[in-house]
Amino acid sequence: MKNRQTILQVSFNGLRYTEALDALLGFLQSNNNHMIATPNPEMVMLAKRDEGILHILQNADLVLADGIGITLAAKLLKLDIPERVPGCDVAIDLLKSSKGHSCYLLGAAPGVAEKARENLTKQGVNVVGHHDGFFDYEKEKIILEELLTLKPDILILGMGMQRELQWAAKHLCTLPCKVTMCLGGTIDIIAGNVRRAPKIIRKLGLEWLWRLLANPSRAKRMLDLPRFTWEILGLCEIFMCINMHM
Repeated sequence: MKNRQTILQVSFNGLRYTEALDALLGFLQSNNNHMIATPNPEMVMLAKRDEGILHILQNADLVLADGIGITLAAKLLKLDIPERVPGCDVAIDLLKSSKGHSCYLLGAAPGVAEKARENLTKQGVNVVGHHDGFFDYEKEKIILEELLTLKPDILILGMGMQRELQWAAKHLCTLPCKVTMCLGGTIDIIAGNVRRAPKIIRKLGLEWLWRLLANPSRAKRMLDLPRFTWEILGLCEIFMCINMHM
């Protein structure tokens, strides 16, 4: 596993997409549970404000660069993060590639995880269970008992970036999984509940704009994008000053 590259205190594994997929497939051959995070600039800024989230990310087994803002920042800071690794894409490829392994979906609104399970099952993925992300303490106990019984190899979480990271970190050592992936809206995408941006939009790095236009309520969250940019540009200026005086 490559050394991590740090952007605003969040350390990323500098992996290409195929390397990240190979790492995930490798985790499936172990006996331990591995936590996977895919921070975008919004999550990096959240970690800057929340020491608990920062600590969780620092201790995750694999931290992948999800977001064009991360890879652009890496280029400006001359860090070894070669390309974007979208969490949704790598999770779907993992599920399709890991024949013989099982999966559990936890998150999204009621009915969405069930639809995602149906879609994945049609593609040959072994989804052994699912539950929506709206649960109280009593329902959580039932979910945990089900996970302990079913023992899925892969757990896909989609409960919002802050909550899913906290939930994964809290239960990581007790869950009988091998890969626990914190993936935001991926379950919605698999279910067809949310339409992804066309490939050309993704290649141009404008998926964030597509999401904003599709869901204007994200505008407040996306205020972190200019804040992230400002922080990165500030770091670049500091590095330039240091180089000039060396």
